[in-house]
Amino acid sequence: MTVIAGGHGELNPNSSWLGARGMWLAYFLGVLSAHLILLSVPFISISMAWTLTNLMHNAAHLYFLHIIKGAPWYSIENDTGRRLTHWEQIDDGEQFTSTRKFLTAVPIALFLLTCLYTRNDNEHFIANFISLVIVTLPKLPQFHGVRLFNINKY
Repeated sequence: MTVIAGGHGELNPNSSWLGARGMWLAYFLGVLSAHLILLSVPFISISMAWTLTNLMHNAAHLYFLHIIKGAPWYSIENDTGRRLTHWEQIDDGEQFTSTRKFLTAVPIALFLLTCLYTRNDNEHFIANFISLVIVTLPKLPQFHGVRLFNINKY
């Protein structure tokens, strides 16, 4: 017996919702609203607001796309995605799709904007660059299904 989880007959809706209509706009508006909330705090400077926006975005990005595994819609019988991260499930694991390119480009663009608005301050640059490397490396095709040092193996 196979349980169909999605309303459109998809076995794993976890693999396609990021490419849904309007999702990229909602993603952009979410990042923008978080940044505007940080800018509205009186004791946070513009440089610090950009750095915090970038670090919070990359931390959430890392956690939700590269650390959490499985799909909330799977039944016990469907074992194919139980050991895959959300990133590995996007577009059924196909590399270089428009959704994956978008999710790779957003942290890079946010890093560049942060560097621009922090005027390449050393402390901000180092923190943002380390964050960018940590969130971008797992997206490379060479790391598909790879668990470094057995972290997140199970």
